Amino acid sequence: MKILFTGGGSGGHFYPLIAVAQEINKAVKEQKLLKPQLYYLSNRPYDKRLLFENGIEFKKITAGKLRRYFSVLNFFGLFKTGWGFLKSLWLVYNIFPDVIFSNGGNISFPVLLSAKVFKIPVIIHISDVAPGRTNRWASKFAQKVAVAFPGTVKYLPKAKNKIAVVGNPIRQELILPLPEGAYEFLHLDKDVPVILVLGGSGGAQTINEVVVDILPELVQKYQIIHQTGRKLFMEISGRAAVALEQNEYKNRYKSFAYLNTLALRMSAGVADLIISRAGAGSISEIAFWALPSIIIPIPENVSVDQRKNAFAYARAGAAIVIEQKNLTPRLFLSEINKLMKNDVAKEKLSVNAKKFARAGAAQKIANEIINIALEYTE
Repeated sequence: MKILFTGGGSGGHFYPLIAVAQEINKAVKEQKLLKPQLYYLSNRPYDKRLLFENGIEFKKITAGKLRRYFSVLNFFGLFKTGWGFLKSLWLVYNIFPDVIFSNGGNISFPVLLSAKVFKIPVIIHISDVAPGRTNRWASKFAQKVAVAFPGTVKYLPKAKNKIAVVGNPIRQELILPLPEGAYEFLHLDKDVPVILVLGGSGGAQTINEVVVDILPELVQKYQIIHQTGRKLFMEISGRAAVALEQNEYKNRYKSFAYLNTLALRMSAGVADLIISRAGAGSISEIAFWALPSIIIPIPENVSVDQRKNAFAYARAGAAIVIEQKNLTPRLFLSEINKLMKNDVAKEKLSVNAKKFARAGAAQKIANEIINIALEYTE
């Protein structure tokens, strides 16, 4: 059994693929099937350790970005995509997988086009409320379409008979928070509330800056675990050190370039509130952890997806949304204090977050992939 994964080279695309691969390996072992050959085609491996641990072989391809506005770069993007298609065609032919699983992004287009040429079964997963161009196109010939948000169905009227609302695949090791030993591991005081600030895998400059602006006031009442993003870590940590230089509570601020799996689970295990961007993966993890949150989507002119994700989550009564254009230090501090003082409001957000979470997405997708693969190999 050969299974090929493809998707954009960001964490939002990569980690759901890993979650599904974990469930495939688990199901194959439980059902005593032959060990599958797993492949990942993308522009970069993203996390070589996770690929190795899950027995996934990486193959590099390219694809250009096509902008919605006139740009000379679109010409180079077309050329890059054309070259990516030729390489994908060659790789897909040589691997000739039994099924291809994609969760979208420009990089998946040449692979999915190759699948269409060779009539290889395709399953796609759409993480965001609004499907991207590649997923909208692929939904027309995919055998199954898995979506994370119920609101996605209206965007795909021609595919509605093959859509399943399953939620977002979450890696097995991230589903449950880990409070045991967290205070010691993160050097936290058990008697002071904890706020966890997440800006996505790359960090969020605007959120980082406004957090630093109100840091002296925040540490008076709370402990802050702040994932800044690797590229922004030195700058933000330096500014935070200056802002808290004479502050008696400066040890309540803990900055990290990146929170690995253990640190993230522990942070979630002790957090009273999460502040986050609105990536589909981030929202899904927060929902599984059943934690109250303030969600700050990337502006609509940069990402329509995040705004739609954020308000879909807020409509479920699971979060407070602050749009970035309204994110002033005073408003931000006021919203944090107001929520942190209101245990009833926090509990309501937690309960609704738990209701919003959909368990078993990775397992459902993995089972469908295996079923189609076995059918195809008969």
